[in-house]
Amino acid sequence: MRESDPITIRDAVAGDRERLEKHLIEAYRQYEQKLSAKRWELYKEEMKRSVAGERTFAFLVAGLGDEIVGSVQLFASSEAAYGKPELAIHSPIIRFLAVSPNARGKGIAVQLIRESIRRSLAIGASTLHLHTTDMMEAAVKLYERLGFERAVEKDFFNGETTVKSYRLPLTEEKGLLSSLKA
Repeated sequence: MRESDPITIRDAVAGDRERLEKHLIEAYRQYEQKLSAKRWELYKEEMKRSVAGERTFAFLVAGLGDEIVGSVQLFASSEAAYGKPELAIHSPIIRFLAVSPNARGKGIAVQLIRESIRRSLAIGASTLHLHTTDMMEAAVKLYERLGFERAVEKDFFNGETTVKSYRLPLTEEKGLLSSLKA
């Protein structure tokens, strides 16, 4: 990876799976000590299964040179994302937004979110959702800075902690897309 290489956003392909699995675990490893050993193992297994992209409508990859430095998965609903139809989210949900530790601070997460917004608008969505926890402090600050608002009624408990819901209204898409700056 060279600093002068442009960041590219593209759809994941089957040949990316092994690298995406490593990328996700590397990006989320910072939370290993904040989770119980059991919860960390379950989370790692969920990340590994997710790279197949079987339930996503989009699986985006950020590349810097030939290296995968970011990724995000988009799901059509809470049922597709979590197997939780009872959350009644019937618009896109971001999951597993990840930026490699050595590539943070380059605006990659914002670029992935911007493309997620474009993809959501393309299917006629009026909101974009995500779930996170308090341990992901930097991510929460980013989401709030980008205009995501709490959607408390869509929170759920994962057995150890409350998983907090956020939503981004997509009603002013042109202003929103241009205002998202790295």
